[in-house]
Amino acid sequence: MKKKDELKELRIVDNFYQTSSFFPMPTILIGTLSESGQTNLGAYSLCFPYYIAGKDYYAMILECRNSSNTAQNILRTKKCTLNFITDEKKYFKEAVRLGFPGDTTEEKMKDCIFTLVDSTLGEDRPKLVEESYQVFECTWDDSLENAFEDKAGCLEGYEPPYRNFNGITSKFGAHFILKIDKIMMKEKYHNSIVNGVNKNNFPPVPVDYGYRDSTNFWCSTFRKPFAEKIPDKNNGDVKSVMYAADRIDPEVKFTEEACAQLTKIPRVFLKAALTQMVELAKEEGFTTIGPDELKVINDKRKNEKKQKK
Repeated sequence: MKKKDELKELRIVDNFYQTSSFFPMPTILIGTLSESGQTNLGAYSLCFPYYIAGKDYYAMILECRNSSNTAQNILRTKKCTLNFITDEKKYFKEAVRLGFPGDTTEEKMKDCIFTLVDSTLGEDRPKLVEESYQVFECTWDDSLENAFEDKAGCLEGYEPPYRNFNGITSKFGAHFILKIDKIMMKEKYHNSIVNGVNKNNFPPVPVDYGYRDSTNFWCSTFRKPFAEKIPDKNNGDVKSVMYAADRIDPEVKFTEEACAQLTKIPRVFLKAALTQMVELAKEEGFTTIGPDELKVINDKRKNEKKQKK
């Protein structure tokens, strides 16, 4: 009988996401401005969504060495770009080179294979990597935890006190909450999001598995994704939507026809969505929300989302 492959405990050590686990991550080139004004590219994977809803802005979080060119430049200028590269092997090889610590901006960028183009947000911004399938242009929110008190210049490690989540967080570490100012995307993938994503119009996104030993970084190329339908639990359940809608505000009522168009909203988000619709209805002077009013409200919600981007 084949022996059962059981889970076995592994010791947790520094850089546990690389040395004590298999952890899929994005492959990102972070652009910052050096003291001379030259765009510096550094390769990072510890960069993830942070503020995703309910705030007045959206944000990413970056974790990095505080002595890196990237960290020092963010501390000084507060501006950066997150360039998401595609899965070509030559790009990952270059990303590994750009991620090697110790080189100056001039040294690492001298023979860089990537094409840099100007930002649309101004000359005080890092250039964008043209080969990226998408780019986030960001500004560090140094108001959180009074992180504006942290300054560039300490390359041998910072002394305490340390921040909990934003700024200098340890002797050699830093976290940066990066406000997303603009998302730029290649036209093909922009159109796929606007018109409908399928397995054939997905960007070739690589997955980085981090530093595994003293010799190699590991990465996997893209394969076509497969889709799994979301359970249609609310389909046809108009009465449950009407029940929730009737309890939002006594001054604004939803018609059954309007509620029928809202059955696709997951139950966990229904109350928040209905509440926002009522607020927008009051701004428009609606006391009843039918299909026509719902179209006006949805158009207004879409416009507000665009203005935030």
